[in-house]
Amino acid sequence: MNEQTRIKVLVVEDSAAVRMLLVHILGSDPKIEVIGTAGSGREALQFLTRALPDVILMDVEMPEMGGFETTRQIMETQPVPIIICAGSSNPRETISAFRLMEAGAVACIEKPLGKEHPDYDVMAANLLQTVKLMSEVKVVRRWPRLRQPAKAADATPALPPRNPAAIQFVGIGASTGGPPVIQTILAGLPRDFRASLLIVQHIAPGFIAGLAEWLNQTTGIKVHVASYGARPMAGCAYLAPDDFHMALGAGGEIVLNKAPPENGLRPSVGHLFRSLAEFSGAKAAGVLLSGMGKDGAIELKKMRDRGAFTIVQNRETSVVHGMPGEAISLGAAACVLPADKIAPALVSLVHNQVLPSGDRS
Repeated sequence: MNEQTRIKVLVVEDSAAVRMLLVHILGSDPKIEVIGTAGSGREALQFLTRALPDVILMDVEMPEMGGFETTRQIMETQPVPIIICAGSSNPRETISAFRLMEAGAVACIEKPLGKEHPDYDVMAANLLQTVKLMSEVKVVRRWPRLRQPAKAADATPALPPRNPAAIQFVGIGASTGGPPVIQTILAGLPRDFRASLLIVQHIAPGFIAGLAEWLNQTTGIKVHVASYGARPMAGCAYLAPDDFHMALGAGGEIVLNKAPPENGLRPSVGHLFRSLAEFSGAKAAGVLLSGMGKDGAIELKKMRDRGAFTIVQNRETSVVHGMPGEAISLGAAACVLPADKIAPALVSLVHNQVLPSGDRS
């Protein structure tokens, strides 16, 4: 492979030892070239005045300028796919990783440990695969803006009594680019939202608790990492835990299992959607968000065939339109909406029983 076609990577990491390890792993792949390193956010910004990489590997906590501010400035000036590299054993870092996603980062991975660690080979392979996949993502410039805190509790006026046949469950599936969209959706729902939300987000192992905590801090919805046998409560969201499929049981309880991966994934969006189609029918809604591949697309069609209302994120607001695009091609989407219109649509659907407006199929 010639130099022109190699993936050019900038490594931003304040620890010299970790920086050397990351450079070593990346350099082991002939398709990847490390074109520079930086020990702080300021160094990274200075480097970008001289050269533009295809991918940036970004640390979370650094002196002078941390990962959030660095990511924000990069995405507002010369956007590049940014992969967060964080320690999953550090709760503060895992929560901060999702702030970086809010600023425009496209993925997060667990920071590889030393060669003596039993999981070194798996972590190194995941790093290389993620860099290759994210190098193909087309990111857009983020314009500076002031984000107003969500006032979810006041978002919906008084509504008529609930129809007994109203929607009880909202299933949400997402992969690459999903966390900020999930945050946008949950922040736009009222605290008295009348359905429970079951969410499968493909994420690196060790980050799901941080995702739950970040969502709890930034939305008005109570977010839990799902536990076996729990009965979903209205106005609450439940995240599938690491390495477990999550499904809705026949009695309306959450079921977790270690069935084989589907589409190479566990948890699988398809596994959740299939159970909602089987046990909820028209009392469920399905939402498929940004992500690579096709997980959940076929099963979203099954939900629609069973009477569920289905929403798919549009291409313009998706980091990767693989999963939503597959669902649209299958006729699984009753409505195609931008990310910021999904929460209002769910409120109308669940509280008013009014079908949301948007591109229909």
